Amino acid sequence: MLDIAEELNRWVEQGRDFAVATVVAVGGSAPRRPGAALAVDADGTAIGSVSGGCVEGAVYELCRQALEDGESVLERFGYSDDDAFAVGLTCGGIIDILVTPVRVGDRVRPAIAAGLEAAASGGATALARIVTGPADLVGRALVVRRREADENGSRNSAPYDGGFYEGGFGAHPELDRTVAAEAGAFLDAGRTGTLEIGEQGSRCGAPLTVLVESSVPPPRMIVFGAIDFASALVRVGKFLNYRVTVCDARPVFATEARFPEADEIVVEWPHRYLERTEVDARTVLCVLTHDAKFDVPLLRLALRLPVAYVGAMGSRRTHLDRNIRLREVGVTELELARLRSPIGLDLGARTPEETALSIAAEIVADRRGGSGVSLTGAHTPIHHDATSVPTGRIGSVA
Repeated sequence: MLDIAEELNRWVEQGRDFAVATVVAVGGSAPRRPGAALAVDADGTAIGSVSGGCVEGAVYELCRQALEDGESVLERFGYSDDDAFAVGLTCGGIIDILVTPVRVGDRVRPAIAAGLEAAASGGATALARIVTGPADLVGRALVVRRREADENGSRNSAPYDGGFYEGGFGAHPELDRTVAAEAGAFLDAGRTGTLEIGEQGSRCGAPLTVLVESSVPPPRMIVFGAIDFASALVRVGKFLNYRVTVCDARPVFATEARFPEADEIVVEWPHRYLERTEVDARTVLCVLTHDAKFDVPLLRLALRLPVAYVGAMGSRRTHLDRNIRLREVGVTELELARLRSPIGLDLGARTPEETALSIAAEIVADRRGGSGVSLTGAHTPIHHDATSVPTGRIGSVA
């Protein structure tokens, strides 16, 4: 749901009734991942998508029904071998979808509205909803925000270790606190998925399935070296939804005119900028300077940071020489093993745009666990990060 937070937040502000269908889990080759959503308002206006077209019509009708009767429903869709034109996923996957009415006066609306507002404003937030369990709890929600986002909490929020949460499930009070803590962990990792938990907040007892959707600011891509290849990489990075910074010590090259699509341009020695800037486990660092006086102090620091990816441009000869220099300044073999150099996948790239595509492909493969080989003739999964379908009763939940 948080993937369409900006539009849904406007609906809330306008006082519209709507129902939202959210992908809970997928199995096999499904087109959308958990958290993808389709919403329908009382006038029949639809936004978002849950399947890329395969089951949109059926899900649209489920939303209209939920708006009418006020009941949440969990529905499973899969490929029909008997009738290829029946409602189902022709890609052969399975998809579970939770449909929740969000009408003015519904108990779930304040929590969902708080989550939508926070996500729409770019804040880090997690929305937790019960997917399977007792009928009166399905669809109930709470929203989690980090402590630094709201130091004092709002009037309706309650603290947990690491932040605040609003809303609740209306069951055992420990359930709210436990789910808030678990959702906070999902939020810290920028992860969306499901968890299983007992009705009283323990790991035993009647199980509940809870969907946790995380919305976090875009991950960072920092490109060191204001060269023509960097300009192409900035464009690709923005296309992949990174917040892109270009850093170079040479003011004549690091200009807005040369990098109009960059979110930030920094004129500073690369290693000094990296020392003071904020990075996290989703940050990717692309070193395109291939100049030892910049590369060595920069990579010495970069390879010791908890970032997602470190790649460096250069020929194989440059790579070998750079590794010697890095060892001389104390970089260990374990740290060197993290370095992607020469940067990018083997696409035969020559132009800046082709090289940027090669680098981006390696970043995606590294993030998703892909091999980088052609899918033609391969027997590897197309999607490497599929979330398993949760156990429990699937179908109509009154």
